[in-house]
Amino acid sequence: MGTRRDQDRALPTAADKAGGEVSTRSEIDAFLSTVRSMPKQAPTGRRGRLVFALDATASREPTWDRACHIQGEMFHQTAALGGLDVQLVFYRGFGECKASKWHSDPAALGRVMTGVRCLGGQTQIRKILQHAVKETKREKVGALIFVGDAFEEDIDAVCHSAGELGVLGVPAFVFHEGGDPIAARCFRQIATLTRGAYCPFDLASADRLKELLAAVAVYATGGRQALLDYGAGKSEAVKLLTSQVKG
Repeated sequence: MGTRRDQDRALPTAADKAGGEVSTRSEIDAFLSTVRSMPKQAPTGRRGRLVFALDATASREPTWDRACHIQGEMFHQTAALGGLDVQLVFYRGFGECKASKWHSDPAALGRVMTGVRCLGGQTQIRKILQHAVKETKREKVGALIFVGDAFEEDIDAVCHSAGELGVLGVPAFVFHEGGDPIAARCFRQIATLTRGAYCPFDLASADRLKELLAAVAVYATGGRQALLDYGAGKSEAVKLLTSQVKG
């Protein structure tokens, strides 16, 4: 991660990956306006913790440079939630999968995100799930967000790790860019096994994506009741996400 390698931790080892679509600036920019108006949640006695995992392989390169800056900015808005810590996890290249430190300072996390550059490689989704398991055993993680476009791993092994995460009570919210059917099949299973949600999106669904990501941030801070409260009166997409999340 360039000059930020000293503050990153390498995760276990590699897996596999193929191409797909990419996040656009408009999709991430749309998220910012929603988070600004998010309701603050009642204190729960501890800070919310959210793992935000991203595919940083070559298929996402066309818009990655622009998206990194916007994604970094979006975390400035999580201060409106009160008490949220965010950890960035990403994979790229030949077996490279890294996790940032936990950040309550959005400016620091933004600097980490803008230091990431895409490299060709294979998906390492199982590593992300294993990492989330390890982190929540240290201290409870409220939710895992994963944004990706492809899948080339052993589905049974990945689902085993997803099941472990589900047992620990950490839902995975899987945002699927593009329409790859192999990825869709696996992503849906990850969501089911963790009692999370699967959310496909494309370049035309920026409004939908902004509300869904905002809803996950609310969930990580205040739990299911906060998500239900937030979903009241929102779009059908948010209601669908809420209905997928088990109590």
